[in-house]
Amino acid sequence: MTDLQEKVADLVALSVDEVVTEAYAKDVPLPDGGVLALVTLDNGRDHTRPNTLGPRSLLALETVLLAQKERAARGEIAGLAVTGKPFILAAGADLSQVGSIPDRATALQLAQLGHRVLGHLGELGVPTFCFINGLALGGGLEIAVNADYRTIDASAPAVAFPEVFLGIIPGWGGSTLLPNLIGIEAALRVIVENPLKQNRTLTAQQAFDLGIADAILPSASYLERSVAWASGVIAGRTKVERPHAPGRLERTVKWDIAIRVARKSLESKIGTVPKSPYAALDLLAGAKKATNRAAVLAGFRAEDEALADLLAGDQAAASLYAFDLVQRRAKRPAGAPDKALAKKVTKVGVIGAGLMAGQFALLFARRLKVPVLITDLDQARVDAGVARIHGEIAKLAERGRVNPDEANRLRATITGTTAIADFADCDWVIEAVFEDLGVKQQVFANVEPHLSPEAVLATNTSSLSVDAIGADLAHPERLVGFHFFNPVAVMPLVEVVKAAKTDDAALSTAMVVAKNLKKNAVITKDAPGFVLNRVLAKVLGEAMHAVDTGTPFEVVDHALDPFGLPMSPFELLDLVGLQVGAHVLDTHHAAFPDRFFDSANLHALADAGVLLDKDDKGEVKGFDKRALAIVKRSLPKDTTPMTAEAFRLRVEDGLADEIHRMLEDGVVAAPEDIDLCLVLGAGYPFQAGGITPYLDRVGASERAFGGTFHTPPIRGAAHR
Repeated sequence: MTDLQEKVADLVALSVDEVVTEAYAKDVPLPDGGVLALVTLDNGRDHTRPNTLGPRSLLALETVLLAQKERAARGEIAGLAVTGKPFILAAGADLSQVGSIPDRATALQLAQLGHRVLGHLGELGVPTFCFINGLALGGGLEIAVNADYRTIDASAPAVAFPEVFLGIIPGWGGSTLLPNLIGIEAALRVIVENPLKQNRTLTAQQAFDLGIADAILPSASYLERSVAWASGVIAGRTKVERPHAPGRLERTVKWDIAIRVARKSLESKIGTVPKSPYAALDLLAGAKKATNRAAVLAGFRAEDEALADLLAGDQAAASLYAFDLVQRRAKRPAGAPDKALAKKVTKVGVIGAGLMAGQFALLFARRLKVPVLITDLDQARVDAGVARIHGEIAKLAERGRVNPDEANRLRATITGTTAIADFADCDWVIEAVFEDLGVKQQVFANVEPHLSPEAVLATNTSSLSVDAIGADLAHPERLVGFHFFNPVAVMPLVEVVKAAKTDDAALSTAMVVAKNLKKNAVITKDAPGFVLNRVLAKVLGEAMHAVDTGTPFEVVDHALDPFGLPMSPFELLDLVGLQVGAHVLDTHHAAFPDRFFDSANLHALADAGVLLDKDDKGEVKGFDKRALAIVKRSLPKDTTPMTAEAFRLRVEDGLADEIHRMLEDGVVAAPEDIDLCLVLGAGYPFQAGGITPYLDRVGASERAFGGTFHTPPIRGAAHR
């Protein structure tokens, strides 16, 4: 073991399984004379396994950089550039072993190692460059910002600092260097805002426009032109201007204002539970002082401490767990049959022509690229449905989401009919009608005689029994639940429901269709509410019961703030709709009357159409006075309001009990599937890990059923 390795021995011991990204150096003659040391990062794998930077990879890079530093001192090289294997610079730090970090001290080693290695780029003695030849995320982008200059390939697909999304911060120089390169407002957008917008990334052009890269060059000759550009910089022929770099006015006035505005915005949008966004804000605020190398190094030390705290904490562990679910489990759904059993879908039929049906039709036409036929009770409804879809196509064209040829194809692909016999050549038929058992049974009874034996039937029911819907079908084995979430085009989750009689061919077809629609599918048993609505019904039912028994709306609405949820219970109820919420609660109360409450008040609120008081911009100001009056009139005389803490504990324990029952009953294969549904379908935060890691951490699992959902619980090193 080298001296360098001895300083991070604990990290090296944890990274025995690391896919090492090697650093290969070669000399490239410069057009202006002299030599450029070109360091290429390559882990020896194809594009499906991007370069990552674990401890062994960092040490390999450090060995090369130190050797080149010695050559620079001897005058053997005029500059150094780092680039990556084809199409990929680096996807960031290798976080696969973060869950094995035993303590904060080891987490601190990882932060310090990254700074030590990448910091050599700022102290090499010759100009340093990063040629961003492709994907550059997290630590990969930090290689770039630690270098003196940067070029970017015009086709680079994604440039980003996703760390805040993962419960950590850019901790190898990004939080300190980026705002001093592109200004505080742009840095806030890249480091804080974009990760919280479903991990939004930058295109190459956007990165260049912000000033992250000094030059953007075409792909066909990217490396050659980058070398020529670097030669011009070294020779003094090419002057690099950085108009976005902060000046005195920005540092003295605008910087602090931007931080205050960003903090206030975060508090209003996500609350104060997530730690990483606020840690990033603190580092970005301190970066204002990083105007010389000593101050930059002080900023790096602050990054070390912040990253160590977060890596050793619960939220990073939960975030990485959730990220792994989305990246791995969602792509390999538990219980999915062989995709070779799937039937070919060449035409889709949609029963219904309302808003939801229109969303289905457009999605199927865009993603599957097959004809789509919609139907309804009369021609007027069909015509209105087709016209509405055409209007949506026009909006897509106006926004540049589809080109004119694609818009024309979609308009020609989606047609309507009132003759159910026209569905005879449809391979996949999905209903989007009113959430009523009798109505759904009737529409399938009407269409089944006209379909080929190979056609698969799908119901979009959110809570009704799929078995009951198919009870009168001649071939119930070809019926599957296919529950979308609204808005259909945006929400990534589909609950695929395997009823008792659903055969593997229908289930496999549903899974392949979901994949081709670019949705993540979770297979569930046919049980009330399936996964997502059952969990949401538990929360909403408890919230309404608390109000019904005298707990003030305001107490209930903020009692669950420690969950860190994207919205409060009553904001969620307002979003899904009071009528829908009442129906979902009624369904669950009918199925489990001992655990789910019905609510006469909710029906009264739905009939009156009142709940939240909003301003002209739709911002919630409080609760509608009429809603408060409706509930007040029905309160029993002997009400006993709950405290916020008591209500929160009741919800936590109730959720732990209900989810445990769902798993015992085989509704899904594992707790991971519950969390995947909540993350993808309800926006539950990564920093909570969905719901089951949170319930384990707060002791609800132990209180509810005497165990935990995960063994060991998903916790950071500081809390194990």
